[in-house]
Amino acid sequence: MVRPPSARSAVPGAGRLGLLDPAAADSLRTLGWDNVDSIAVLWALSRAPDADLALSTLIRVRESLGDEWAELDSAIRAETVLRGRLFALLGSSTAFGDHLVAEPRSWPLLRRAELPDRDELIADLLAVVGAEPESGPHAAPMLFRATESGPEVVAALRKRYRDQLMLLAAVDLAATVENEPVIPYEVVGRQLTALADAALTTALAVAVARVCRDEPCPVRLAVIAMGKSGACELNYVSDVDIVFVAEPADATATRLAAEMMTVGSSAFFEVDAALRPEGKAGALVRTLESHLAYYQRWARTWEFQALLKARPMTGDLELGEQYRAATDAMVWTASERPDFVPDVQAMRRRVEDLVPEELRDRELKLGSGSLRDVEFAVQLLQLVHGRVDPALHVQGTVEALSALSARGYVGREDAANLTASYEFLRLLEHRLQLQRLKRTHTLPAADDEEGIRWLARAAHIRPDGQRDAAGVLRVELRRHTGRIRRLHTKLFYRPLLESVASIDSEALRLGPAAAVRQLAALGYADPEHALGHLRALTSGVSRKGRIQALLLPTLLAWLGDTPDPDAGLLAYRRVSEGLNDQDWYLRVLRDEGAVGQRLMMVLGSSAYLPDLLINAPETIRMFADGPEGPLLLRPKPAEVAGGILTAADRYDDPKRAVATARSLRRHELARVASADLLGLLDVPRVCVALSSVWVAVLEAALRAVIRASVAERGAPAPADFAVIGMGRLGGMELGYGSDADVLFVCDPRPGEEEHVAVKWANSIAEQVQKLLGAPSTDPPLQVDAGLRPEGRSGPLVRTLAAYDAYYRQWAQPWEVQALLRAHQVAGDEGLGLRFLHTIDPVRYPSGGVSAEAVREIRRIKARVDSERLPRGADPATHTKLGRGGLADIEWTVQLLQLRHAHEVEALHNTSTLESLDVIQRTELLDVEDTELLRQSWITATAARNALVLVRGKPSDQLPGPGRTLSAVARVAGWPSDDGGEFLDNYLRVTRRARAVVERVFGV
Repeated sequence: MVRPPSARSAVPGAGRLGLLDPAAADSLRTLGWDNVDSIAVLWALSRAPDADLALSTLIRVRESLGDEWAELDSAIRAETVLRGRLFALLGSSTAFGDHLVAEPRSWPLLRRAELPDRDELIADLLAVVGAEPESGPHAAPMLFRATESGPEVVAALRKRYRDQLMLLAAVDLAATVENEPVIPYEVVGRQLTALADAALTTALAVAVARVCRDEPCPVRLAVIAMGKSGACELNYVSDVDIVFVAEPADATATRLAAEMMTVGSSAFFEVDAALRPEGKAGALVRTLESHLAYYQRWARTWEFQALLKARPMTGDLELGEQYRAATDAMVWTASERPDFVPDVQAMRRRVEDLVPEELRDRELKLGSGSLRDVEFAVQLLQLVHGRVDPALHVQGTVEALSALSARGYVGREDAANLTASYEFLRLLEHRLQLQRLKRTHTLPAADDEEGIRWLARAAHIRPDGQRDAAGVLRVELRRHTGRIRRLHTKLFYRPLLESVASIDSEALRLGPAAAVRQLAALGYADPEHALGHLRALTSGVSRKGRIQALLLPTLLAWLGDTPDPDAGLLAYRRVSEGLNDQDWYLRVLRDEGAVGQRLMMVLGSSAYLPDLLINAPETIRMFADGPEGPLLLRPKPAEVAGGILTAADRYDDPKRAVATARSLRRHELARVASADLLGLLDVPRVCVALSSVWVAVLEAALRAVIRASVAERGAPAPADFAVIGMGRLGGMELGYGSDADVLFVCDPRPGEEEHVAVKWANSIAEQVQKLLGAPSTDPPLQVDAGLRPEGRSGPLVRTLAAYDAYYRQWAQPWEVQALLRAHQVAGDEGLGLRFLHTIDPVRYPSGGVSAEAVREIRRIKARVDSERLPRGADPATHTKLGRGGLADIEWTVQLLQLRHAHEVEALHNTSTLESLDVIQRTELLDVEDTELLRQSWITATAARNALVLVRGKPSDQLPGPGRTLSAVARVAGWPSDDGGEFLDNYLRVTRRARAVVERVFGV
């Protein structure tokens, strides 16, 4: 029979209360709460963040109290405030549950109406050790001497500190269970800081008693709070950062400081003095003069950033105030230091790098969109503008955000949103730490449903009708971290845009001087010009100006992370002005986030690409992602080459045909260079793509010239004509700065006079060179036939028979070596293949190259090493001719080809990398040696290509340490922009490869 609704028990059972522990019903009976009189208590228990944990802990508390349980039970039933605090505390923290079980008679503390103020906290902890004001010549209002200083005081202080922390946590958590006021985040932070001040004041009192037993304290000692303690925004579990100042800084002062840290770390929390000058390697205690001397001469930017939060905490407060006053002047001029911007940026990157990849999405403090993002941004703006605006000389993050907003450096709405997101993440951080009183900033794993549910309830997050509490928490986390990431960029750039554009008539705006200061701090070397570019981009009242003003905060943030923001901003302005009449451009930047980010990276890193993009703007569309990945990777070299030939073949006029081929080459260069710079293409694929487009343009030009000649003659061509690629073109290993080394070969057709055919072929070759070498805004197309027989003094074109005769009779060892890279690339394919078959016996001689030829090659190599390096070049860092550079690797591979290709057919190969694969496979060199050669070739090629991309012109010499080297490092694919690390790696790789080269050439 179905029980009627009226028969349902009024007393909720364990299931209705959300209790999952099988023993829950028995526990409720044990507590005497399974009755009508306990309904309010039961429903309150159900609202605890972890009701099962709260219930099981109450059972343990009951056992600890014994007969005294009745008093607590009565209080729970009668006092809503106590009930809310107790249940919330026990359902949130196993650590405080254990404390209450161990000290069950501490529960009446939770009845207290108001939280104790700082003075009461100090008095309460000092009373534990019977402290009295210190007397003598160095007496100070915050310097005391304990009358109880034995080992037992540590346990007594730990208990009293934990009691006070428990009261604060209970009051902070109570609103999750009962309708109690929610304590603002700032109040919690100030209360925790006041408790820390009281704790270390007491620790110092014990230290005075232990170190100065029989005399008044003989030194002045000030304790300076740093970090979150200095800013009065401590967490429940934090290291407390401090610095000591003493007069004199003698052995007694050092012992006092060390003893204070020992007592504090044993009784309360970890006390950390690592922010002192020279860190842990420096003296624990210094005089004020010594501190100032260090900061004036040696301190790095991050140390001044740390001093921003310095606050006299305890001890000799007068000396502490002198320290703060003296260091303040240095703090507020730190932004003028030449290394200010790179130091701040490098420190932020180092902090992010400390977070393991698998934890970055769960890290509240250090990841992207985290607490540290807010703190770094706020501190940077304070340091930039605080030099001229004393209103920003505040220490707390929220307080500073409010000051920045009030003074117009941050938009009011942005400041309010950022504050809300910061406080939300700090709330989650506090709840995570309260659980076990451990220092943690890591969210539960995504699959930890129970952990996420507990955190949501502890943070007073409730279901919203569509999602449970855990689902709401996930949504809120995404919203707040995303907002921090977004506002982190707007924080710097939105006020700049408001200062030059009419975005919001109600918005406070930066003045010109403040805007220049801010741009300088963000890495712009010429902030006045940068401000001019911003004005130009957002000028007028057009829709495009308004869209630019909305886009620029994010674009500028991305640009600020590039090696040359100034050049990037100028290039962006030029691109934007060039596309002013095209609607798609700003729409793509607005709707495709990846496009804007990639475009800024390209423009701020490369002097080679901006002109290409201005002349080939459609490439910018390809910065987007498609269904199969980045669109920049979609075209294949063979498809691109076919498109160039098809388009050029539409024109009979050679000039128009070549212009069309050049235009398509421009698009392809822009695509390949962009993909390369963005790390989407590796070195071999870049080389193949560049070589392929070069070959296609050469073929298109040759076809057009021959078509025009045939039309002009009114008769077929008198000869077959082929172009043989040499050097890197023959090996399909061209770089951005490479010329096209070629040989021109012709073969008279039947019935044609040889001199007529050769004359015609020479005119064709000259026209091809002239058309392709004509001045242009594009990277040049130089066709170089200098490797032909007899060099530049020999005929430009020879017949196949003439080549055969020359190479069989007159070829020098260096010419034979050059033929190893010969490959048919354009013109008549049959003739090209006949040429290759003709030279095969020369370059792959039966029995291998002679010992005399090897000696000659070694002699030439030695001469190249000593004579061909440009004047003033550094042989260690010249990518082409330097030690372990491209020439070293290629000569080594070619010597092995000359000696072994007659027996290893796979060495009939024009590619350096493919030949190295064969050398390794056939064990001509050890695996380790071939890997060293391969790595060096790729490293040098990447560096050489990066030099062109960064500088915009061919270059083989790596620059010295500085901005350009850092840019080359990033473009070459180094994981950071630390040019020194990149250079060290380059030297290490090429040095080891050079050892292999010397071994091979020394055989």
